[in-house]
Amino acid sequence: QLQLVESGGGLVQPGGSLRLSCAVSGSHLDAYAIGWFRQAPGSEREGVSCISRSDGSTSYLDSVKGRFAISRDADKTTAYLQMNSLKTEDTGVYYCAAVVTLDAEYCPLTSGGYYGGFWGQGTQVTVSS
Repeated sequence: QLQLVESGGGLVQPGGSLRLSCAVSGSHLDAYAIGWFRQAPGSEREGVSCISRSDGSTSYLDSVKGRFAISRDADKTTAYLQMNSLKTEDTGVYYCAAVVTLDAEYCPLTSGGYYGGFWGQGTQVTVSS
């Protein structure tokens, strides 16, 4: 059993920055890959970024490449999503997810890649003037 709690969302103007945090608690935290997802109003949930167990592999949604960065503390208790140069299109509820994997480089950007895993409650990000 793993628990994930997102924080750091809020209202920001276009061009601004936010850093989201995902606090992870449980056991064997180094066994999990972490993903960040978002869901805009009326839209499907989409994968934004992921980081592998080893921290050696990351992936990003094309529309956020060069603007967002995923990272984790060395003890794996907190994952982050640094969001820069925010656009109105980045608005949505952001979720973190974790899934156990034996593959140290596993890093999926699909919801199905976290099947049987764990999800946080979400944090709202609103980019608006």
